[in-house]
Amino acid sequence: MIDSGNSLTVGGVYNGYLLSKRFPFREIQAEVFEFEHLATGARHLHVALDDDENCFAVAFKTIPFDSTGVAHILEHTVLCGSRKYPVRDPFFSMIKRSLSSFMNALTASDWTMYPFATPNRKDFYNLLDVYLDAVFYPRLSELSFKQEGHRLEIVGVEGPDDSALTYQGVVYNEMKGAMSSPDQVLSQALMSEIYPDTTYRFNSGGDPETIPSLTHQQLLDFHGRFYHPSNAFFYTYGNIPAQAHLDYISRKVLTGVDRIDPGTTVPSQPRWTRPRTAVHPYAVSREEDPTRKHQVCVAWLTADVNDTFAVMALNVLEEVLLGNPASPLYKALIDSGLGSSLCDGTGFAADIRDTLFACGLKDTTREAAPAVEALIFKTLAELADQGIDRELVEAAVHQIEFHRKEITNTPYPYGIKLFLNLASGWFHGTSPEALIDIEPYLKRLYDEMAAGPFLENMIRTCFLDNPHRVTLTLCPDGELTARENDRLNQRLEGLQRSLSFADIRKILDETRRLNELQEADEDLTVLPTLELSDIPPDIQTSREIPGPPPVFCFPQPTSGIFYYSAAAGAADLPADLLPLTSFFCLAMTRMGTRARDYLDLARLIDKHTGGIGLSAQAHTAYTAAGPCVAYLSLTGKCLERKQEKLFEIIQELFCQYDFSNRERLKQLLLEYRASLESAVVHNGHRLAISLASRNFSPASALSEQWYGVAQLRYIKALTEDLNEAALASIAGKLRAIAEVVLRRGNLKTGITGGDHLLPPAVAFSQSLEKALGAPGPGDRFYPQTDAGRLTEIPAEGWSTATAVAFVASVFKTVRLGHAEAPALAVISKLLRSSFLHREIREKGGAYGGYALYDSEDGHFCFASYRDPHIRNTLAVYRQASAFIQSDNFSDEEVKESILQVCSDIDRPLTPAEKGLRAFQRKLAALTDEQRRAFKEGVLAVTKAKVMAAARAHFPDDPGQYAVAVIADKEKLKTANQGLTPSLTLHKI
Repeated sequence: MIDSGNSLTVGGVYNGYLLSKRFPFREIQAEVFEFEHLATGARHLHVALDDDENCFAVAFKTIPFDSTGVAHILEHTVLCGSRKYPVRDPFFSMIKRSLSSFMNALTASDWTMYPFATPNRKDFYNLLDVYLDAVFYPRLSELSFKQEGHRLEIVGVEGPDDSALTYQGVVYNEMKGAMSSPDQVLSQALMSEIYPDTTYRFNSGGDPETIPSLTHQQLLDFHGRFYHPSNAFFYTYGNIPAQAHLDYISRKVLTGVDRIDPGTTVPSQPRWTRPRTAVHPYAVSREEDPTRKHQVCVAWLTADVNDTFAVMALNVLEEVLLGNPASPLYKALIDSGLGSSLCDGTGFAADIRDTLFACGLKDTTREAAPAVEALIFKTLAELADQGIDRELVEAAVHQIEFHRKEITNTPYPYGIKLFLNLASGWFHGTSPEALIDIEPYLKRLYDEMAAGPFLENMIRTCFLDNPHRVTLTLCPDGELTARENDRLNQRLEGLQRSLSFADIRKILDETRRLNELQEADEDLTVLPTLELSDIPPDIQTSREIPGPPPVFCFPQPTSGIFYYSAAAGAADLPADLLPLTSFFCLAMTRMGTRARDYLDLARLIDKHTGGIGLSAQAHTAYTAAGPCVAYLSLTGKCLERKQEKLFEIIQELFCQYDFSNRERLKQLLLEYRASLESAVVHNGHRLAISLASRNFSPASALSEQWYGVAQLRYIKALTEDLNEAALASIAGKLRAIAEVVLRRGNLKTGITGGDHLLPPAVAFSQSLEKALGAPGPGDRFYPQTDAGRLTEIPAEGWSTATAVAFVASVFKTVRLGHAEAPALAVISKLLRSSFLHREIREKGGAYGGYALYDSEDGHFCFASYRDPHIRNTLAVYRQASAFIQSDNFSDEEVKESILQVCSDIDRPLTPAEKGLRAFQRKLAALTDEQRRAFKEGVLAVTKAKVMAAARAHFPDDPGQYAVAVIADKEKLKTANQGLTPSLTLHKI
């Protein structure tokens, strides 16, 4: 165990901080130090361990008093220039000047956080200086507030109409997009209903109807109250010693500051004496049948977040009740046939003062709400009366143990993810030690269970006899978007009629001044930066030891966890089976086998593994010919003592698959459809890129079939009438997929773990190979057809219910290995940072604008996220092409873009990721020599090379740019009136 603070003793004072606690975090071989700054009351938590991906965060409890989104808008605005760094956007400028593996800012219901992570010590303190100055000494100018929050503009609409008044602002448009998503609508509705008397009833992100009422002075007042050291929670993680952090932070922001009481205590919600019901609408398209598009959710207020034992027990209970398809409440809901899948928000939420437990169904009818509620209570009552199977508890505890031990960087670097898990409890008064060391609570849990029906009594107390609950029905409304637009238009028209000449001049003047600010050249040399000499010259590689072909062995120190990967070639799948392949991957581990039904299989997987999953993969090989590489990838992981059980389960899945349970098959199909539908608004930019890219390579065409809009449309059509004949046909196709891919000679394996774990894994791989079906003609990873590849370059609009747009444009360039590939990678970063961020986000008000170079397929992609524009954004993409071929950027901007590319190349990987990535590179024929040559090429890019590559590869012909837009149907129609060529319109 590393201890970078051996000289620190509890009770000692260091740089003005009292060390109040230090304790081990054994699962990750770390030591934790808890400090309090004596003068200000600022708290600091440091996790010391042997990890060079050092992390930092500063968080404040931020308690909203309305739904104006003040905390969210402030989070954006503090990053728009500070006392020491008076530039327009130091946050995004530092992304260009850093090797950070993560930079962001986050707003939750009652806190705001500013985290980053980087593997470079110089970079760490560069970023720390910018972050501290930003949050404690921001400029908070009124123009920045208008850019990030909301403003009125007089503009021409996207069509032939005259100028009109409109609202703009990054957060305003972000929240319009967020509140177009049913899961966000349900979450906010649930909070407003079950916490009617506390801060949680407000939309901390901001309600688009309320955001325009926020004033600049209110923003300033909010910062003055909540962004004070007395309300600050600092966090550091990694191998830099704690005292270095304490000294730096104390000198920069704590010296000479007096303690205040910011008044951030969140009172507990007064408990009800009887349950309530509520109904809330959400938007769907007019063409959609709303009958079975309702969601019914039953939610209870449960334990106080500071009752650590109760919170841990509720986490176990969540896993017991809902953790997998065999869990009793999960199974009862799905088996009922009342809906397709669990409702959004299902589960235990322990990240607020009063914790929340929710469950229910989506894709149900409004009339089914009483039946759903009755079913939930019937199931819970049976468990309370008849008892909970001890094996369910054992599996739940195993899952908790596994995920505490596993270090992953998904979706955040592990150090940041750890802090997010600790944050809410710590902010509300729970000791971090109580949140980290759960062994005493697990022991108490087993003691309580031995003494009586403890979890059964919790079901009674927290659910059956708890009157503080609400049954919420989320109702689809095909006219909601039109009504909201009409209401907004009437509001704006009324405002426009009331404007005096002086008011109009003021709006126009503010727009002009904001445009001038956004266009102004700035002296960014005031910001710290890394140099190219700070970039490590080599690439990350993985140690490999010889294994019997086709087994690849990657020894890694994985803290007692073993990782198994297998790839089965999918080249021989006929065209009629290809669209069903993604669903096959989901169904494979959830349908059961010939040896056991899906319930027993789910329990077995949870009891002995950290998860087993399949996915369909399509890539382009990094060889000169560049064939498509198509395979099904299975990944499994387990604690080292469970390795043999993992092997047994994998062999059973591969050799005894069974798709004959028609009822279960129907459940999974409907659940899968619901998950695809709910992902559209969240992943609109990725879906738009996939649509625009699909004609450029066989791998892109396959990926669109498997994961894009094409997959959603296929599954929607497939599930329209799931009668017995249809289900029998689908089951037959699933069997056919298995027979094609799961056969001898068609499997490649990658194994990662400690050296002692690899020999039994090699033996298992050999045994599995022998147990598979009749051999085919050897491994089949390279399809011989274009797999549905199109020949035309599309210009399309795809309609769905959303208040914002996702706009993508893609063109074909060259692949990795070409001399100009490094320059194209640099161009993608340069365009995003030096052009698209200004034009699409700052001026256009979209949440994000992106340029991406795909070196695997040789695609160059533009995309926008939660964008109020379509035509304007497509025009910006054309302007981007002219910009990058001009002389309007500097050598310094090229250097910054090189830093960004190298940051992606050198992003720290966990031991498990190192092994998996190395295996994936083997499958795609990507060598370390190619990777090293590409990085050397990136480091050698110059401004002249950038311009030469842009002129060579950015097409002049607009017809060479594929376009795909996802937006509301009316917005697409309006945009189409001024587009050449116009978009061909489709419905998702």
